[in-house]
Amino acid sequence: MTIKVLVVDDSVLMRSLLTEVINACPNLEVVGQAPDPLVAREMIKSLNPDVLTLDVEMPRMDGLDFLGRLMRLRPMPVVMISSLTVRGSEVTLQALELGAVDFIGKPRMDHPAAVEAFRQEVGDKLRAAYSARLRPALRPGGGNAGAAPAVTPASGDFAAADRVIFIGASTGGTEAIKDVLCGLPASMPPILMVQHMPEAFTPSFARRLDGACALRVKEAEDGERLQPGTAYLAPGHSHLLIRKANGAYVCGLSQAEPVNRHRPAVDVLFQSAAQCVGRKALGVILTGMGKDGAQGMLAMRQAGAWTVGQDQDSCVVYGMPREAAQVGALEEVAPLREVAARVLARLRGQGAGRM
Repeated sequence: MTIKVLVVDDSVLMRSLLTEVINACPNLEVVGQAPDPLVAREMIKSLNPDVLTLDVEMPRMDGLDFLGRLMRLRPMPVVMISSLTVRGSEVTLQALELGAVDFIGKPRMDHPAAVEAFRQEVGDKLRAAYSARLRPALRPGGGNAGAAPAVTPASGDFAAADRVIFIGASTGGTEAIKDVLCGLPASMPPILMVQHMPEAFTPSFARRLDGACALRVKEAEDGERLQPGTAYLAPGHSHLLIRKANGAYVCGLSQAEPVNRHRPAVDVLFQSAAQCVGRKALGVILTGMGKDGAQGMLAMRQAGAWTVGQDQDSCVVYGMPREAAQVGALEEVAPLREVAARVLARLRGQGAGRM
């Protein structure tokens, strides 16, 4: 089966590059190119594409405005094409909130390795988007139509000095991580997180999370001592791991080679959790494409840690949690709306141990 793609971009060069790259991918075909959202609207009606690529900044109609209308009136998988800038990161995160499945950073055209990586990423992400489960569109007031009610963080002191929580996610993970953190109180043990994301995007993502939940959220710094009530996000340029220094847990950053084609990689974080924290760790694996995190989570479970994976029905892309389940890495499986509650129950010593 061939996946039909509509490319929407005001740049002739980018439309040409995307068309060339997509048509060279097995099972993908560009059925149309639109220079702006108004032309795209008519092409969607006539061509009925399976997936849409959408530039963030467009003439005649703002890309976010078009995306919001599209997800309300004719929901379909959308992959944003974003500039790797602070402005591009902010707008792209808004697009993911509105229902875009994923994003791809525009490559530096004078950098052959970047262009080649772009080619690989385009094929992988468009195929994943085609099979993705779409989230409900945002209401004008900001809430998801048909989504579960917002969780009120539980009260109580959960910040046991010897516990650390580890979270890994990829496609669909920006909203999934936000949902989990918003269900947790400020009185939590330290949380370390990896979300597959370019380095230009992670500062904006950390700021958005910090403003959305009771926890303090920041980018991790090398050698930084872990504090309760704080969630540390891996910066997009480095692997994040945990280690001990002077009897305390600290963040470690590494520019070692990518693992599972990613840096930061979830497996690197989870492997360090297994080695350094062992049975005092809690591991959470959320929606994402690929297998990153499965082996690391298995190591965590074998070291005595408690582990939970997001269930298939609530994942945007059921890749990473599925791989973790298949290798026996999960102690529990839960819908996204219950993940925070399962973590809190485990901290209280009430883990259900369900699969």
